[in-house]
Amino acid sequence: MSKDDPLSYLLDLDGESLVQAGGYWVKVEARNCEASPQMPHGISYSLTLHDRYGERVLGFDNAHAPPKPGKGFAARRIEYDHWHPDGRTIEAYEFRDAGKLLEDFFAAVDRILTDKGVT
Repeated sequence: MSKDDPLSYLLDLDGESLVQAGGYWVKVEARNCEASPQMPHGISYSLTLHDRYGERVLGFDNAHAPPKPGKGFAARRIEYDHWHPDGRTIEAYEFRDAGKLLEDFFAAVDRILTDKGVT
């Protein structure tokens, strides 16, 4: 596993749970998949931050489509990359590459833990 190759690094983290301060923990799921309109980059991923009770408080993933504004889950978008800034709401996420995904996710983890006074 090498941070010099962000995609290999992300894929090597698949299945890992990373302990954070204050009882928080990160779960990483990442694997290659066949490229499709929903996953043109050929990576299926879910990066989540959980509190000590196991509740998701942050997530970046492409496991399901975000809804079109005002349409609910019945109207699906083609772009499946999105994030859950508070663990529940869904916002579009522009996937550029594995390195940027990891950078954005762990920056959000740091912000949340700092905001909660966890060091």
